[in-house]
Amino acid sequence: MPGKPRSPYSIWYRLAAAIVKPILFVFVRRHWRGYEHIPAEGGFITVVNHISYLDPLTYGHFQYQSGRPARLLAKASLFGIPFVGLMLRRTGQIPVHRGTADAALALRDAVDAVSRGECVAIYPEGTVTRDPGMWPTAGKTGAARIALTTGVPVIPVAQWGAHRIVPPYARGGPGDRRLRLVPRTPVHVVAGPPVDLSRHEGRPLTSDVLKEATEDIMAAITALLADIRGEEPPAGHCCARRSPHERAM
Repeated sequence: MPGKPRSPYSIWYRLAAAIVKPILFVFVRRHWRGYEHIPAEGGFITVVNHISYLDPLTYGHFQYQSGRPARLLAKASLFGIPFVGLMLRRTGQIPVHRGTADAALALRDAVDAVSRGECVAIYPEGTVTRDPGMWPTAGKTGAARIALTTGVPVIPVAQWGAHRIVPPYARGGPGDRRLRLVPRTPVHVVAGPPVDLSRHEGRPLTSDVLKEATEDIMAAITALLADIRGEEPPAGHCCARRSPHERAM
């Protein structure tokens, strides 16, 4: 008889899930959609908006339920936090050493991971949004560079609600992170269809090409978020432009 299918998750990944999931079940009402857009096999990138210091856990829970483990590009400083750093290393997350000669290593590791058929998760903004309306801000070009180098799909993911549990920048400033654990907070996480980057394929990876591809990525995330929120970003918002397909209609 065939044996039981092997779990795609390591024992450390399952341990992290066993710790985090019960906590989130208590404080979060999940509204998750779009799993049909998560590739069943092969490498891919997820690009996610960043609204709270909690949302790596809510997004992580969403991604865990897909059956495709994600390797998140995370600030190198997080790897120095006791226990947190241990779990990040053991679950295969990728440190990003910003502003140093080692910064390029994260992109190399991400390229290697998706080339092996893994999922790499990226917050293109690089930090929690500073937009007053909590809309995505301009993205960095790392995700576009990885995608255009490898040809793997880029799956946009928008999330909304985690900022109500852990406000990113409350009235007391970034250090004022008052928990709001009751009542249970609705948290939406939605994956969309792959971003169409076909117009950039085969072009030299100049700064202009990477910027244009990044704008397409951020526009896809923003469109998903607008649908969740039931509203449109302010006129002239950096990430609110239509996709190339919509502009051609």
